[in-house]
Amino acid sequence: MSKKMILLVIFGLLSAILAGCGAAKEEGKKETETEPDKVTLTIRNPKVEIATEFEQMVSAYEKEHPGVDITVETIGGAADDYSDITAKLAAGAGPDIFTNLGNDAAKEWLRYLEDLSGEPWVKRASDRVLGGITLDGNVYGMPMNIEGFGIVYNRELFEKAGISSPPSTFSELKDAARKLDAAGIMPFANGYYEDWKLGHHMASVAFAQQDGGFIEGMNDGSASFEENPLFQDLFSLLDLTVRYGNERPTKTDYYTELDLFTDGKAAMALQGNWIQPLLYGKDISTGIFPVPLNDQSESRILAGVPGYWVINKQSSPERKQEAKRFLDWMVSSRKGQEFMTEKFHFIPAFRDIPVTDLGPLGQETLNLIKETDTFNWSSFSPCLKKEMGEIMQAQINQEISRQQALETFDRTWNQGTCPSPSS
Repeated sequence: MSKKMILLVIFGLLSAILAGCGAAKEEGKKETETEPDKVTLTIRNPKVEIATEFEQMVSAYEKEHPGVDITVETIGGAADDYSDITAKLAAGAGPDIFTNLGNDAAKEWLRYLEDLSGEPWVKRASDRVLGGITLDGNVYGMPMNIEGFGIVYNRELFEKAGISSPPSTFSELKDAARKLDAAGIMPFANGYYEDWKLGHHMASVAFAQQDGGFIEGMNDGSASFEENPLFQDLFSLLDLTVRYGNERPTKTDYYTELDLFTDGKAAMALQGNWIQPLLYGKDISTGIFPVPLNDQSESRILAGVPGYWVINKQSSPERKQEAKRFLDWMVSSRKGQEFMTEKFHFIPAFRDIPVTDLGPLGQETLNLIKETDTFNWSSFSPCLKKEMGEIMQAQINQEISRQQALETFDRTWNQGTCPSPSS
């Protein structure tokens, strides 16, 4: 082959290679131009009971919306959720979707909450469920569900101890505890390691039964915990559970408490219908009854919205838009509604979500809510709840007396030491 022919062959090969590269580059350019940018979201789920099911719901959403990538952070149980989320928000590193307790908590975190007043689900919400997250006429969160708090009990263990019906007064509760103890059955499973169990759940029982104006009286100095009979009754209830419960209750966390109850080692637990997902697969028949503080006050279930899904105002416009779409999908789409009731076993906070499978405990809680008047969750500041929980732990550990605990309640309330999330 001549030198000229060799040069022509080489030139032809180079041209083919360059043409191929150009075509590949052009093809890659077209793919890049047509492929939508991924929107990434972070959702903070506070419900450890439905950690797996929540992940499954998110996967279903991602499948329907391939341009979205969602990371779920499940925080709850023994974790200090309030302190952690407060620090992240202050640092500008908060999740795109998280939860807020409403009322005072909404006021504290207002600067971080996106206004959701124009979302389509607002008009479909059940009566009174948006009150805790509405400020100056604007709605800042979507109600998660409706929950009831009381005393969950094991029907078989009650029958074994000769207890024919749930107690409705404090005297009857003491009598039931004695009968269970005499039958060799642990009456109470106590998980007081988490301060929120005491400062939020338990304190709410005493707050909810107050005559109107108690919190206003605390704020203007005309009322006090020390002189309040219902808070005295609350400590009597705590004393009863500790006397007839497991050892080292302030070292027993949420998971251990529920293991004691769901494994049939204890007859009662101060909990709510949110534990329904943990009861499946357990050979146990449960019921729930209101917490009786004394023999005079009417016992009613403590019920209401436990928290609201909120959107981080600091997130980018694209993420906020996708977060709004996700929340609406969760309560508007058939798939989202199925997860809400059939997988999470939530009592819906929306009129148009059909109730299909709440589970026995959830259904009994709903019946109590429908058939009787209910008390609402307490609405004071989350950090005060935390401090009150720590004071109650000290009293349970006999580090301080009941009187000292109530006096410390008063000082804590009057000091108003709650920091804002930005400090």
